[in-house]
Amino acid sequence: MSRSRYSRVAGVAVHLPDDSLTTPRLEDLLAERNPGVQVPRGLIERHSGVRRRHVAPPESMASDLAVAAARRLLRQTGHAPPSIDLIIYAGVSGDAVEPATGHMVAAKLGANCPVFDVRDACNSVLRAIHLADALITGGYHRTVLIACGEVVTAGIQWRLESQEDFEPAIPSYTVSDSGTALLLESSGTPGVLGDRFGANSAYWESSIMPFVRDPLGGFGAGPFAIDPVSLAIGVQKLDLSVLRQPLAERGLGWEDMAVVCVHQPSLAALHWLCELIELPPDKAEVTIVDHGNLAASTLPMQLRSAEEAGRLKRGDLVALVGVASGLSSGTVLLRW
Repeated sequence: MSRSRYSRVAGVAVHLPDDSLTTPRLEDLLAERNPGVQVPRGLIERHSGVRRRHVAPPESMASDLAVAAARRLLRQTGHAPPSIDLIIYAGVSGDAVEPATGHMVAAKLGANCPVFDVRDACNSVLRAIHLADALITGGYHRTVLIACGEVVTAGIQWRLESQEDFEPAIPSYTVSDSGTALLLESSGTPGVLGDRFGANSAYWESSIMPFVRDPLGGFGAGPFAIDPVSLAIGVQKLDLSVLRQPLAERGLGWEDMAVVCVHQPSLAALHWLCELIELPPDKAEVTIVDHGNLAASTLPMQLRSAEEAGRLKRGDLVALVGVASGLSSGTVLLRW
């Protein structure tokens, strides 16, 4: 295949489950299931800003949500599965340890193309855009589907052994299920303008959902745990100038962006990161309040939200900014 000079995002789509759970209702359920624990009313929302999260049916797999979004996207862009020549599955959630969840997505879509998975916690989609752009501009592929499905509410900590267990479990009460999809294609004009990534892997233990051994000797996912002090130190030790670099290299600043999409595990975390990177808070597309922590689906969800509201139009500049467990950081600069 001949080398393509540019790639662009042809479209974005979102699938949200029909069911949702408000924070007061979640507190009611916690109180019902843990009669020996006093559930502090309002603390979850005060800590996180989350008022509601989306909940997929119990039988849903990550690939189901990803495929629902992908089908919507293909209809929007006028593509059919045979026109896709690569699928990248990018998400925290997956259907299996082996094989790649991208195979499940391709099979359900009826696509017949190479696939692979990308995992970088909540920066997975950001990394997938970087790879899709490199593969398109390198001439290896022309049309790349990035699919993400998150069924992270399965990790909500419903059982509390004691009062002391409640506050550490709050991050699990903020998560939300969703499916998102992006389509990147070869273009005669630049759409993906630049990107930069960084990491501070010494702090990987500050935010982790580990594999744990079960009584029968197998392995399964353990509870999501955050050490807030270690996480804050690790984020501050990241080279956060990396997040502004794709803009600065082109003589641009946050004020030149129509929208800045920022990963948001909580409203407080969003405001803190805005302060650290000198991003005016009114530039950030806020989804955490009404949609919860969507994990790797957060940035595509914000793109779609801004587009539907008319804040993002073709030709606009948009920055995608992520700081995620690991710790990893990155910015992708787009011409929409």
